[in-house]
Amino acid sequence: MTSAAESRSSAAPGIPGRPDLAAVQRHTVRVLMTAQVVAGIGMGSMLSSGGLLVEHLTGSRSVAGLATTLTTLGAALMSVPLAALSRARGRRAGLGAGWLVAAAGAVVVPVGAGLGLLGPTLLGMLLIGAASAANLQSRYAATDLAGPDARAGALSLVVWATTAGSVLGPNLSGPGEAVARPLGLPDAAGTFVFSVGAFLAGWAVIHKGLRPDPLLLTRATPVPGTAAEGAETRRFRTRMREATRHVLASPAALTGLGALVVGHAVMVSVMTMTPVHLAHHGASLSVVGFTISLHILGMYGLSPLVGRAADRLGRIPVILAGQVVFTAATVLAGTSGGRQWPVTAGLFLLGVGWSCATVAGSALLSESVAGEHRSEVQGLSDMLMNLVGAAGAALSGVVLAGYGYGGLNIAAAALVVPVSALALAFALRRRR
Repeated sequence: MTSAAESRSSAAPGIPGRPDLAAVQRHTVRVLMTAQVVAGIGMGSMLSSGGLLVEHLTGSRSVAGLATTLTTLGAALMSVPLAALSRARGRRAGLGAGWLVAAAGAVVVPVGAGLGLLGPTLLGMLLIGAASAANLQSRYAATDLAGPDARAGALSLVVWATTAGSVLGPNLSGPGEAVARPLGLPDAAGTFVFSVGAFLAGWAVIHKGLRPDPLLLTRATPVPGTAAEGAETRRFRTRMREATRHVLASPAALTGLGALVVGHAVMVSVMTMTPVHLAHHGASLSVVGFTISLHILGMYGLSPLVGRAADRLGRIPVILAGQVVFTAATVLAGTSGGRQWPVTAGLFLLGVGWSCATVAGSALLSESVAGEHRSEVQGLSDMLMNLVGAAGAALSGVVLAGYGYGGLNIAAAALVVPVSALALAFALRRRR
């Protein structure tokens, strides 16, 4: 239940005790966007440095993907607990916990790297995965109070807000080197120092600003066009089983989930090994950081346009457009050889494809499940996204070592086929 103070703070003018949902929704989106901007710096910092740090500690190119593997696995492990915490105590508790766990991980990574210990370094990267889980669940928080025709738009604004911080983060590789050296750290470990502050700032914004809590408010004040969640006292495992059956029984939810999960696997598998590929062709840390920055710009920068397209044209056309962009991205990057500009352009398109799949897929999934299952389905989707992404990251190093960067992109492009088939089948079924 919302507190009396929260209810008063959101009351509509002239209607005591009755919340102005439109005003609360605007405030909620602003707070979520602010948190994404500052915390995104921490996420972007480790994307360009994690693989290089693991390669430095192990001396092995084939295991460099462990950084992204463990971060993605950490996101998968944290997704369901954070969703459960949000359901029990609201979005403020769930999202805030994610940023705090990630901050702890960002402390552990440079400490482990400075001691030359791989185990603690990898543990820290696993904990940093909580940041990805919080980032993904923030997009769902933006839809808690949104009407049916504005969900994709609200979701896309929060996704877009990640752009500033996440694009800036990889470009801190140079300053990170300057921080690392006086601390006796490997060059690639310096950016994690910035991540600590960024994650703590994200927690502070959510903890102080996300009042009233949008998820708790939906229970007290049903949103038009949205089924209220209602109180649930059944065991968590029972709710998760019911949520899974609910998704499997809904072609729309299954299509949205497929787009999310497979699209994330395509993006993660190629992105993970791109810094290693570029470094082995002579690219500096600054060039690697710039390439990852453009990739992140593709992921988040165009998301408001993607959200508007998903609201106006429909979810399925945007999902299919994402599969086309994925194909173009893997062809461009996979045929690059040792040239840097096709890799950079391909990584940008890879991010755009991810944006289409994620924004449209998330909106389709969220609106296709009943309110009593929504929190569990959202946690389940994030868990599956990150489990498949972790598998892709783990295998990407092996594929790169055995078949080269071109072979890695061919394998990623093959994943486009089942999603395209699923989306087309659903579109034909709905038309009939």
